[in-house]
Amino acid sequence: MSVLIEDYGLIGDMRTAALVGRDGAVDWLCLPRFDSPAAFAALLGTDEHGSWTMGPAGAPGRPATRRRYRGDTLVLESEWDLPEGSVRVVDFMVPRDSVTDRSEDTAPCLVRIVRGLSGRVPMTSVLRARFSYGRVVPWVQRHAGGTHGRVAAVAGPDALWLDGDAATYGGDLSTRADFTVEAGEQVAFTLSWQPSHLPAPPRPDAARLLERAERFWSAWSAACTYQGPWREAVIRSLLVLKALTYAPTGGIVAAPTTSLPEVLGGVRNWDYRYTWLRDASMTLTALLRTGYRQEARRWRDWLLRAAAGDAQNLQIMYGVAGERELPEAELPWLPGYARSTPVRIGNAAAEQLQLDVYGEVVDALCLAQRSGLEQDDGSHLLQMKLMNYLETAWREPDEGIWEVRGPRRHFTHSKVMSWVAADRTVRRLRDLGADGPVRRWIALRDEIHREVCAKGYDPVRNTFTQSYGSRDLDASLLLIPQVGFLPPDDPRVAGTVEAVRRELCEDGLVRRYPVPADEGTVGGDGLPGSEGAFLACSFWLAHDLALIGRTGEAKELFERLLSLRNDLGLLAEEWDPVNARQVGNFPQAFSHVPLIDTALRLS
Repeated sequence: MSVLIEDYGLIGDMRTAALVGRDGAVDWLCLPRFDSPAAFAALLGTDEHGSWTMGPAGAPGRPATRRRYRGDTLVLESEWDLPEGSVRVVDFMVPRDSVTDRSEDTAPCLVRIVRGLSGRVPMTSVLRARFSYGRVVPWVQRHAGGTHGRVAAVAGPDALWLDGDAATYGGDLSTRADFTVEAGEQVAFTLSWQPSHLPAPPRPDAARLLERAERFWSAWSAACTYQGPWREAVIRSLLVLKALTYAPTGGIVAAPTTSLPEVLGGVRNWDYRYTWLRDASMTLTALLRTGYRQEARRWRDWLLRAAAGDAQNLQIMYGVAGERELPEAELPWLPGYARSTPVRIGNAAAEQLQLDVYGEVVDALCLAQRSGLEQDDGSHLLQMKLMNYLETAWREPDEGIWEVRGPRRHFTHSKVMSWVAADRTVRRLRDLGADGPVRRWIALRDEIHREVCAKGYDPVRNTFTQSYGSRDLDASLLLIPQVGFLPPDDPRVAGTVEAVRRELCEDGLVRRYPVPADEGTVGGDGLPGSEGAFLACSFWLAHDLALIGRTGEAKELFERLLSLRNDLGLLAEEWDPVNARQVGNFPQAFSHVPLIDTALRLS
């Protein structure tokens, strides 16, 4: 039986990230990058596909009595209360925020520190390293070093080095340690990755690394400018966004996982370990609005490198270093989370046309400038190239924000975001005191606006629709007042909000668009089956309710959405209203960004 998605906690070093279960098992870790093959893939299979369990002896899988992050950090503490006593496991990875950092501990390093709180507690550690997403069992050897020696697990280009304060032994294709901690005692383990052809890395100092990790995350969190009533939720969401940033390049991944299902047992299982321009742009705006400019500068530089000089071939997503080739493949040896197959790596949606991306990118570039980021000729030139392409491309049908795998359509949201691109470009040129193409972009902006209001609006039902000529609704229409396409007091805005609540809500939460209830039926998005309520869309609804003056309803919905977070403040992509649990990739930037935006609006 699969561990609940919300039973996991996130730790990371801004190169990669690990998921740690409530039972003390590290069930997901890709090395050395977010999008590298997993060395621990039990999340999508079983322990035999790679995991590292750490917990009380004789009680495998026993959930911690309580857990928490240490202050405003990504240092995770899990505690067990037992008849023999109490024990704490501290899990973290070592933040490496600078590409120029060449110190001895810059290799990815997972640290687990066991501390006795009371009594005398027997503990067990079982390390099963399985490279290539659980497919390859490494060659394990013992080496000299430290009190108990070192263990190296090698397979092809990868090597993991285990150091610890307890003696280890092999058994059942795993590396094990049995030890006892008394009150005040500490036993530490470190697991470091490096290319297998290099000599043994220095033995890490766990205590020093803990101090460094806590100091880094605390200092970063303290820079947040938001001081409103939901500061705890905002800070935790910002920490998630920072953890999903790939420090060497500034790229931001949508989530650290692949193939966590949008419906249990279904086929809507996608790889989110890449940088979507849309998600990254929205993440950037949330960071800018809470005082983080360095991330904006790094992301802008990443964008210029990824886009290169060819705006016409701008992709919707890239690898964390700007890679364009993200071929989609299936891993048949993994049974999938909750038997949800196929398990996929790569993402074929990278080849789609999604016109809304242009609006999100241009909006983020303009906000960066207005937030005080220094003027950059490269970003200005890119924006002009994007507009030159969009001037004619906006008329084309596309796959839209939700990456449908059916026929292209004239999605209303795509046209609205094309309007945003033109509108923000006009604003930026006026800020710069330029004229020239301003009149041209004003004419384009007005033309798009007229067409959307004529073809994307249903006057009988007083609501905008998913696409031209369609009666279906789409939760992305909730963004119309948030991006300024119409003012909040426009009757068409209130009508669209009411239509979404009437036709797309289940138990008060918002689905993206209509999907068939029958798992065997193919919906309008070209995929079979249904999905959960989309958390980002539900936050958008709360945001809209606040905009149109229904603040009480907005706060009530917002508080309910906050209650869906797990005990660590983390959100997946969707909520399953039938089984009352989180589904989809986890944690999801696209859920945490509108949480921040809505908190700012309500504050």
